[in-house]
Amino acid sequence: MSSSGYLRYVALGDSHTEGLGDGDDVRGLRGWADRLAEQVARHSPDLLYANLAVRGRKAGQVRAEQLAPALAMQPDLATVVAGVNDVLRPGCDLDEVAGHVEAMFAALTAQGATVATLMFPDVGRITPLARPIGHRVLALNARIREAADRHGVVVAETAAHAAATDPRLWSADRLHAGPLGHTRIAAAVAQALGLPGSDDKWTLPLPAEGTGLPVWRTVGAELRWAGTFLGPWIGRRLRGRSSGDGRQAKRPALLPVAASTGDTSSAV
Repeated sequence: MSSSGYLRYVALGDSHTEGLGDGDDVRGLRGWADRLAEQVARHSPDLLYANLAVRGRKAGQVRAEQLAPALAMQPDLATVVAGVNDVLRPGCDLDEVAGHVEAMFAALTAQGATVATLMFPDVGRITPLARPIGHRVLALNARIREAADRHGVVVAETAAHAAATDPRLWSADRLHAGPLGHTRIAAAVAQALGLPGSDDKWTLPLPAEGTGLPVWRTVGAELRWAGTFLGPWIGRRLRGRSSGDGRQAKRPALLPVAASTGDTSSAV
C-alpha cells in the first residue's frame, strides 16, 4: 500500500460479489465490490481492481478457481465472501466450508494483503420459506468470524443490524441485494476498513412504511416467489446445473477504476 492508499484490489466470491441484483447481464452488473473499488479510488486514483467472482460458486470452487489468480496479482486489498451457496444445499458441512474460506484468508494475509469479509444476514427473516436454513447461516458466520480473528481479517458486521433484512434492500429473488443493499454493503466494508469518508450511516433503518400486508397477500407473495425463483433453483439442483455454468469472471484482470462521482453512501 502506498501513502495514497491501496494500489491493487481483488474481489473473490460468488454472485453477491459479482453483483447480481445491481444491474443485469445486458446493461452490466455493478455490485458492492465495484462500489467499494470506486470509493477506494476516490482517495487512491492509481487503484487497479479485479473481480474474480462467479455466480453459483461454492466456497471450495472459489478457493480452487480464484485464489491462485488472486495471489498472482499480489493485491494489497482483497475481499473474500463465500459460503452461501453451500449453506443452501442439504448436507452442508459447515466446518469444511469455513475451512475453504480460512485457507483463502491465510494465503492472502500471508502475502501481505489486507483482507476483508462480511457476515451473512439471517435469510429466514428475508423470506419465511428459508427459515429452516437460518440457523446454518448464523453458524457459518460464527466460524468465519473465528477464522477472521485468527488471520487478522477485517469483518464487516453486516448481519448485526435490523436494516440488513429489510426487504427494500433486497432484489426480487430475495437471495441477492438490490442496488440499495449493495450500496450499504460497500459502505459497511468501507467503514470496517476505515476508509476516508466512511461512517455508520449504513446501519440506519429505512424510513417506516405503512402497515403490513394482509395475511392473504403475504401468502400470495410467497407462492409467487416460490414459483418464480425457488422452483427454477430446485430444478437446476436436480439436474446438477448451476447458474454459473459456462460463465467467466466479469473482470478477470487488474484494470484502472474510474472513481464514481455518484453517491455511494447508504442514503435512501
